[in-house]
Amino acid sequence: MVTSYQNYVDGEWREPSNGEYFETTDPASPNDVVAEYPRSVAKDANAAVEAAVSAQGDWAATPAPERGAILRGAGSILADRKEELTQLLIREEGKTHAEASGEVQRAVDIFYYFAEKTRDLGGSVKSSSKPQSGLYTVDVPVGVAALITPWNYPIAIPAWKLAPALATGNTVVLNPASLAPGVAVELFEAFDEAGLPPGVANVVTGPGSTVGDAIISHDGVDAVSFTGSSKVGEAVYSKATDNGKRVQTELGGKNPTIVTPSADLEEAADLVSAGAFGVTGQACTACSRAIVHTDIYDEFVDAVIARANEIDVGPGENSDMGPQISENELEGTLEYVDIAEKDGANLEIGGGRPDGERLREGYFVEPTIFSDVDPDHRIAQEEVFGPLLAVIEAESFEDALTVANGTSYGLSASIVTDSHTEAERFVREVEAGVAKVNDKTTGLELHVPFGGFKQSSSETWREQGEAGIGFYTIEKTVYNSF
Repeated sequence: MVTSYQNYVDGEWREPSNGEYFETTDPASPNDVVAEYPRSVAKDANAAVEAAVSAQGDWAATPAPERGAILRGAGSILADRKEELTQLLIREEGKTHAEASGEVQRAVDIFYYFAEKTRDLGGSVKSSSKPQSGLYTVDVPVGVAALITPWNYPIAIPAWKLAPALATGNTVVLNPASLAPGVAVELFEAFDEAGLPPGVANVVTGPGSTVGDAIISHDGVDAVSFTGSSKVGEAVYSKATDNGKRVQTELGGKNPTIVTPSADLEEAADLVSAGAFGVTGQACTACSRAIVHTDIYDEFVDAVIARANEIDVGPGENSDMGPQISENELEGTLEYVDIAEKDGANLEIGGGRPDGERLREGYFVEPTIFSDVDPDHRIAQEEVFGPLLAVIEAESFEDALTVANGTSYGLSASIVTDSHTEAERFVREVEAGVAKVNDKTTGLELHVPFGGFKQSSSETWREQGEAGIGFYTIEKTVYNSF
């Protein structure tokens, strides 16, 4: 039996006003329908925003530790249901069990973290130049936040937007991506069970072009947080700022790993492989470019090919790398394989769909590596949201750094080196919001800022940690001469 979900608006589970639903399917077995969701329209989105507007004053007036207790309760509910949510994530998004389980745990940890942060919310006390006067700041919520989230981290990204927004007294409306909305909707089951007041958090499923646009455009929305493609993000940013809203966008990446002659080659191959092929390359921080010094180039290519050869591709429950989420995403990756070959890059491994009975129907693709890639090739410049690695040769550290910075993106970057001088210079000069030394480009701590440079971000507000709190609050300065 197919699970049927509804929108959560003003503390109630509601059918869409038009009565229409859409289905999600298992990318490992596309004939397997997972669930159905409301194909909502602007009327549903507007109702959610109006509920959030009505609830905002009372929620902001709720003591912050009380808000935190509800977040902690929701996190505990998620923890109790971890395996159930993991299975839903595997079936809708295609992640491996380890990846899906880790993502659900990440959501739990995010709610626990921001639950504790509610005890520290407030402002700062300053010394007044007037006698017997108080001078201090207080942080107040922005108001109503519209949250638009992608399919590739369908519970972690909603969690890291929802938790700081709610912790700081804002109310929210979430529009999750339609390819894998299940675990995001389940968050609201947890909110409901944890006792979140009606209207504080609302979720409306359906096309971003309809639901997301209506939420962003609504006069009742004060802030917009979007994660997704650069093209859509630029349109969201333009529309929201034209209406005077506070906006943060986190977008695409073309993330490099520089490998220097002093690097441990085995470690470098492990890190690049994990960054390129983990989560089937469907991460905005995935390593898509390995920039390798001439002296070790051939040896590195052999080592990373060996890693790719060891990857077992198959359904997420029992493999090393799952399918891509949809036929469109699979076709996009395969199209870039053709483009790379036409540009003159050398296909070392992969480049097609894997053989095997269990893989015939799903959206599976082989881990793919190209060598002899020119920095100007399209696979070295454009985001490929799949397990495709371009290996680029560099004659020097300076050359490698120039290549690393030579794209319109700047999200995550890493270097593998045994030289402190190179590491320090890399951290200082690389044009990326996340810089890693002897680590893979993927993987983020939840208590530090996350965001990119250039077309990887609006470069306005960062997410996560204290920075996440900052986006959802406005500082008010108080002069008290009472």
